[in-house]
Amino acid sequence: MSFNLSLFETSISANKNNSNSPFWSLNFTIPYGVCEIQSNGCLISLNEKIIKKLTISTKDINLAKLDKLFFNFKIDYKNIKKILFCSVVPKSFNVIKKFLSKKTKLECYEVKNLDLKSLIKIKANYNQVGSDRLTNAISLMNNKNNYIILDFGTATTFDVLIKNTYTGGIIAPGVRLSLNTLSDKATLIPKIDLKKIKNVVGNDTISAVRSGFFWGYAGLIDNIINLIKKETRKSFKVIITGGFSSLFKNSIKTKVNHNKDITIDGLIKISKLIK
Repeated sequence: MSFNLSLFETSISANKNNSNSPFWSLNFTIPYGVCEIQSNGCLISLNEKIIKKLTISTKDINLAKLDKLFFNFKIDYKNIKKILFCSVVPKSFNVIKKFLSKKTKLECYEVKNLDLKSLIKIKANYNQVGSDRLTNAISLMNNKNNYIILDFGTATTFDVLIKNTYTGGIIAPGVRLSLNTLSDKATLIPKIDLKKIKNVVGNDTISAVRSGFFWGYAGLIDNIINLIKKETRKSFKVIITGGFSSLFKNSIKTKVNHNKDITIDGLIKISKLIK
């Protein structure tokens, strides 16, 4: 199973039968771990509001599963106008791309196949920056503010956006991946669900591991953010998203804003490049 970055997102915009109906966008977020893989889908209206969500299992994803999913969504393939992927998981991307290309007879775009540099300046190595990270940056980009985007996925990533320029970032080990690796490699440590705790000193194996991960990652987050500020000599708004963002948003010293739909918002902006 892949331990690449965690986000695979698909944006599909479709016009309903009547001209006054909203456009729809279906988005998949597929976080990869070491167990079950799940996808969170969204329906987005013409005014770019999420109006419906669903979760499906995407373990061993195949054409039959996709056919059932889209049937349940009552998607009219004839009315789909644009297909846009933000993918760092090539295997799943290729399966969904094949399915949608066949059903819609449309070209399926991946965000890095579009002219992203017309939307954002990129100082980092373009070929090595994940599509999800650039999509998140485009979602927030403006000419006024600086941002640090903290995304809890398979990896824990920090991306630095200075006004309209993506300058690079930091990739740290993912929380879930690290927890699972520890229990897999250390025989006496069981599988543990991470949750907020008050005490630092644990009195058994489970509480000690929880403390190490909870307070360890809280310290890692604050320290890296402070180092970014020190190195750049700039102030930042910090945006937090991804799997463990709800756990840490009120548990670190740094003031953060929680944005669970940041990648979807970025996809909507990027989709306007498709004519």
